[in-house]
Amino acid sequence: MALVRVRQHVNPLSRKFQTPVDPPAWGKVYRQPNLPLHLDIGCAKGRFILKMAQVEPNWNFLGLEIRETLVVEANKLGFELGLTNLHYLFCNVNNSLSPILSTLQPGILQRITIQFPDPWFKNRHAKRRVVQPKLVTELANYLAVGGVVFLQSDQKFIAEEMCDRFSENPVFEKIGNEEWLAENPLPVPTEREIATQNRGEPVYRAIFVKQEASESI
Repeated sequence: MALVRVRQHVNPLSRKFQTPVDPPAWGKVYRQPNLPLHLDIGCAKGRFILKMAQVEPNWNFLGLEIRETLVVEANKLGFELGLTNLHYLFCNVNNSLSPILSTLQPGILQRITIQFPDPWFKNRHAKRRVVQPKLVTELANYLAVGGVVFLQSDQKFIAEEMCDRFSENPVFEKIGNEEWLAENPLPVPTEREIATQNRGEPVYRAIFVKQEASESI
């Protein structure tokens, strides 16, 4: 079987990624669409939420990924394993997030993970990074009160930038007194996380919780 080459880096500002996707019919992709939803942004091959879906059968899991070949393969594997609480969508999260989340039942989205996003090291490419103020605002609109956002990266400047973006939004509160979490609070590590730690390199982690929006005086 011929191997399909998948690009490591995809520019989300390219013209071909500017059309928002249509959201799925949730009742068709999940056996129990009313279960709490875990959203994994930039899921890559999707192995993290595939394992999470097995560990936590009382949650639904949704992975968003801009590389279509990875999404096709991930959905195929989830189907072969008979997982009815797992689904992947090919999309550019920076223009498709709100159309997707707006079709969810209010309060369903309860956990979000953004792990090891493409750092786009050059300053002139910073606008290609996934965690932009608009994305944070959209997540704030649809995440349930008390819902959590888990962030991690092996690049400290990206972890700091992601934390800054969430800290700038008044409904998100960073949890814990330490700058970075020493351990991953989730039961499944990502492949990138395992490889980074095996090299003896640090992983920068943080958790934010959505608070009740304060009323203006």
